[in-house]
Amino acid sequence: MLDLNDIMIFARVIEAGSFTAAARLLGMPKTTVSRRIAALERELGVRLLQRTTRSLSPTDAGRLYYEESSQALRAIEGANLRLAEARTEPAGTIRISAPVGFGGHFLQDAIFDLLATYPKSRVELRLTDDRLNLVENGIDLAFRTGILEDSTLIARKLGSTHRLLCASPDYLARCGAPDRPADLVRHDCVVAGQSTHAQWLLEGPHGQETVSVSGRFAANEMQAVMAAAIAGYGIARLPHGVANTCIRDGRLCRVLDGYTTPVGGLHVVYPSSRHLPPLVKTFIELAARRLNAGADGRDDFAII
Repeated sequence: MLDLNDIMIFARVIEAGSFTAAARLLGMPKTTVSRRIAALERELGVRLLQRTTRSLSPTDAGRLYYEESSQALRAIEGANLRLAEARTEPAGTIRISAPVGFGGHFLQDAIFDLLATYPKSRVELRLTDDRLNLVENGIDLAFRTGILEDSTLIARKLGSTHRLLCASPDYLARCGAPDRPADLVRHDCVVAGQSTHAQWLLEGPHGQETVSVSGRFAANEMQAVMAAAIAGYGIARLPHGVANTCIRDGRLCRVLDGYTTPVGGLHVVYPSSRHLPPLVKTFIELAARRLNAGADGRDDFAII
C-alpha cells in the first residue's frame, strides 16, 4: 500500500534537487530518504529518479508523478491548515487602514464585533486618505473605494458607493442653488483633493456630464471637506452616508437632486490570500455582514 509520507518525501527531493538537501529540510538522515524513495518506486513499479554520482533528476514518469501528486499534497496541506484554523480561536493583532471619516457605525461596529467576540484579538486602526503600501507599512488589510488600481493586492468587493452634492442652508441663501451641472462653474465648490480646481463627473437624467469646478478651499481629507461645506464655503461632493446624516440633521441640503457621482466599488484589499490569518478572514466576513446590514437600512454607514 502506498505511504503518503513516501510521496511527500519524493516531492521534497524533487523540490530540493538532491537527497542531501531534502534530508536537511525534512530533518531525517539521507539514508532514510533514499530508502523511502526506493520503497515508493517498488510500490509503483517504475523508476522515479535518475541517479548518478553527481546529479539527480526525475525520469519522465517521475516528472509526471510529481506534477500530479504535488497538487494533491498541497490540497491536503491546505485542508490541514483550514482545520487547524477552525479549531483555533482567532487571536493576535490586525492592522487596518481606512480613509479618514470612513465607515461611521459600519466600520466601528465591525471592529467592536471582532473585539467582543474574540477576547484575544487586538485592532490597530490607521485612518488616512493616503493609499499606503500595505506590505511596507505592515497593514493586514485596507478599505479602498472607486476604481482599483492594478496591483498585486488581493481584492474583495463588498459593495458599491456614490457621492451626493450638498451645501449648507447659509450658502444656498446667499448664492442660490444650481439648476443644472453647468451652473456649478459659477459657484464656489469645496474640492476633495490637492487643488481648488477639479473636474467633476456627474451622472443624471441625461447620462454622464463632466463639469469644471473651483472654489476657495480644497482638502485631501473628507472630514475637512464636510466641515467646509457645513461652514458655508461652497458645494461639496460627499459620501452618501455622510451626506444623508448631515441632511437629516439640517446642517446640509442636497443640491442637483437628480445627480450623483457614478457608482464605484467598495473593496477590502490585502497583500495575499495564501496563509491569510484567521483573524483577518474573520474581520472581512464581519465587515461584509455589517455593510449588508447598512445597505438594508438597518445601520448607518458612510463611504468615502
